[in-house]
Amino acid sequence: MASCATLWFNNSMWTEYITPASLEETLRFLAEKREKARLVAGATDLMLELERGVRKGIETVIDITRLPYLDRITFDEDETIHLGPLVTHNAAAASKLLRERAFPLVSAAWQVGAPQIRNRATVAGNLVTASPANDTITPLMALGAWVLLASGKGTRRVPLESFYTGVRKTVLQPDEMLVDIAFPALKTGQRGTFLKLGLRRAQAISLVNAAVVLTLDSSRVKSAVITLGAVAPTIIHAPEAEAYLAGKELTDEVIARAAELAAGTSRPIDDIRGSAAYRKAMVRVLVMRGLRTLRDGQEQAQVPEAPVLLWGRQTTDHRPSSIVHRPSSGKSIHTRINGREYTFTTGREKSLLRLLREEAGLTGTKEGCAEGECGACTVFLDGKAVMACLVPAPRADGAEIVTVEGLSFRPSGIVPKGDIVPEGKEGPRVRAEKLHPVQEAFVADGAVQCGYCTPGFIMSAVKLLEERPHPSRAEITQAISGNLCRCTGYYKIVQAIEDASKL
Repeated sequence: MASCATLWFNNSMWTEYITPASLEETLRFLAEKREKARLVAGATDLMLELERGVRKGIETVIDITRLPYLDRITFDEDETIHLGPLVTHNAAAASKLLRERAFPLVSAAWQVGAPQIRNRATVAGNLVTASPANDTITPLMALGAWVLLASGKGTRRVPLESFYTGVRKTVLQPDEMLVDIAFPALKTGQRGTFLKLGLRRAQAISLVNAAVVLTLDSSRVKSAVITLGAVAPTIIHAPEAEAYLAGKELTDEVIARAAELAAGTSRPIDDIRGSAAYRKAMVRVLVMRGLRTLRDGQEQAQVPEAPVLLWGRQTTDHRPSSIVHRPSSGKSIHTRINGREYTFTTGREKSLLRLLREEAGLTGTKEGCAEGECGACTVFLDGKAVMACLVPAPRADGAEIVTVEGLSFRPSGIVPKGDIVPEGKEGPRVRAEKLHPVQEAFVADGAVQCGYCTPGFIMSAVKLLEERPHPSRAEITQAISGNLCRCTGYYKIVQAIEDASKL
């Protein structure tokens, strides 16, 4: 008998939600369900597609987030880097190996969404979604990446350049799963970068993005790779610019000419976010900036050396703590919320946000946009801050969840002043009479106006202070980049977080 949990329900985004216990089971279910099934890792795209009816004909969701050993970033004897299919964008952004040997990917991963999104969204999912505006495809193609696809019939290796056949189209077959992303590590004399233009500083889809990888011989370029995103149906190279740079020094004149050649390669479209002419002009600007930063050795300055992850002290090894949980067999969702055990026999067809509000009655978690933009629904899932609106409710099975109502009962980290309850089977707890220091600071500093966004801001701030008790102002703004407030200019909110860090 398969050691997996299967959840059934009607009139929902899906009719079957399967959590397999092994890769072999996953492939067997894919072979059985084929076009009617969809794999879930982060689910940050799929949840929206299913809710909006964009993804038609999906009856079965196969949740692979608890499969062991698929969240690793490894380096083999051939100096090849491998990313498992559960490696998140935050794990990539925090990886010392990637920073040293694959910086363009680090830069791209860091610019995806906001911390809560990066804690769920995977690099593999970004590749499979296959939008030409997706950020990690561009640097991985510049790095010469390939993917390994597995099915019940075996595996096949596909160069990333051959993986895409059009907008949101790939060669991935219905019974296949992407199980590995691999590429050669940058060697001595090789440097690279990634740049992106969006309509805002965070939570922005690329209008244009570009990756540049250079092989240098002293001050001269031996070879160049330039890839461009969001300017054609798939990610493209700029071959004229690449050929032009070979053998040349990176003078201002050479950089300007290479950027012009790269812009000439692009084939952008007009849409609501920008005109084709603007995009073409911005290709030139981004390639010029990328070449200049590489010439001047400044490429790594654009990504914090220790980026804010909103992981806190509960995650220390870059592995999702959820892999230690195994869902129960049967129809119920068994979970722990704010230190209390819950069993839900309804709500399995919903998002985690609606499960918390409607089944658990925990209305502190707010529904603002319901599409991962505003951060009002931020909660902690197995120790990490996530957007609850983008998490399938069945993912709560076997998980540890904290909402704003439970900040005074958290098992570790910063706790409000008060009497400590002796440690028992549920871990140390504190009495509920006292507000969390972040909540106290929000009240004292007048950081609460209409209050609708406040729970999300507080959750992000609490997790930040677990991660680094005395953050800089820049780190505070990084931490709340996934939270929107429609009432204020954020000054009081930032001040409250600063004051809470002093308590």
